[in-house]
Amino acid sequence: MGKVIAIANQKGGVGKSTTAINLSACLAELKKKVLVIDADPQGNTTSGFGINKSILINTVYEMFLGDVPVNECIVRDVPPGLYVLPSNVNLAAAEIELIGTERKEYLLKNEIEKIKGEFDYIIIDCPPSLNILTVNALTTADSVLVPIQCEFYALEGLSQLLHTVNLVRERINEGLRIEGIVFTMYDSRTNLSNQVVENVKANLSQKIFRTMIPRNIRLAEAPSYGQPITIYDPRSAGAESYRQLAKELLQVQN
Repeated sequence: MGKVIAIANQKGGVGKSTTAINLSACLAELKKKVLVIDADPQGNTTSGFGINKSILINTVYEMFLGDVPVNECIVRDVPPGLYVLPSNVNLAAAEIELIGTERKEYLLKNEIEKIKGEFDYIIIDCPPSLNILTVNALTTADSVLVPIQCEFYALEGLSQLLHTVNLVRERINEGLRIEGIVFTMYDSRTNLSNQVVENVKANLSQKIFRTMIPRNIRLAEAPSYGQPITIYDPRSAGAESYRQLAKELLQVQN
């Protein structure tokens, strides 16, 4: 049975999509069968895999509305061993269109349960807000991985995310837990990055991954070429760091 991990942080620009794309690609590189769910209307994870989101017919939006089953929305083998449930801007209307829908927080979970056994890992890229899409992701997930950018406001909004996770655990998904915190855009040359790391460690009791994702130009370039870093520049520091994160994640599961 596949493990479902939601990548969430209500703060934008912290590396959620970058982590969803490249962690998934590294898990696939390690011979795991991975499904990536793009639950963000911006569709950055979708385009980051080279999928043209503007011409998609069946996306997570159509699945949410019940127009098509999950199997008809999945884009297969991008790259081999990695599958994508894509999204585009249409998903932004979901919040309004689902008003009045019964048990709407279970829509994603009900569909994913049908295919969960086909995958080793299911990674959900959440939007940078605490809306019905994020609640659906947390209802579906076994755990939450939280990327934190190494900047002054790193902890801003994190307490609200942790509060939301606790609420979902209490009311909807009692098995939900924090997978861990991963630092992104880390620059060992700056005092700020090191201060942020120490500050977070001092204020949080959650697990913090040893692997830190560096600020890396190749990581920033890869999405514009529609490729994960493992294909765009497999020997870059960014690629190696995400490989280490994938291995650390697998060690935690074992």
